[in-house]
Amino acid sequence: MTTPKSIADLEASNYCVIQAPFGHLGIWTEVVDGSLMLSRIDYLPTKSKLIAPRNLLAKEVQKQCVAYFKDPHYVFDIPLKPIGTVHQEKVWRSTQQIPLGQTATYGEIASKIKSGPRAVGNACGANPFPLITPCHRVVSAQGLGGYMQEDSPGFYRAIKIWLLRHEGVL
Repeated sequence: MTTPKSIADLEASNYCVIQAPFGHLGIWTEVVDGSLMLSRIDYLPTKSKLIAPRNLLAKEVQKQCVAYFKDPHYVFDIPLKPIGTVHQEKVWRSTQQIPLGQTATYGEIASKIKSGPRAVGNACGANPFPLITPCHRVVSAQGLGGYMQEDSPGFYRAIKIWLLRHEGVL
């Protein structure tokens, strides 16, 4: 691997944008303690410019995302950058225990980890690894619930609906 000439070159080699059935995914990779790891996935609208993966991990993330889009039973196996608070980590681990095709409420997870439903919702909204850490499987006791902190009812909610349909929940 050649040494990047500028911060822009470094960012370009660690960031890509790939297609998804509901828009695009921004994929960030980063070297942590000498290992290349996934540091973030962002949901992006289809108007976002596609950028081909430029490193082996980004190519692998793309391959595994495509496999999941074809088969919701696909299990991701990607090195993730450690990130988040102790509470967020508890919530994210709990979401990974929700079986495919099922959901849990914010309150159920809160009760399990001795927290509050709003705190669980905030942790889900801060999830840096959507798809891999399936916070879309967490719903409100009264219905679908919100999705991602900055969302108004629209883009992210439509993604949540797509993912739940893909996994056989809706």
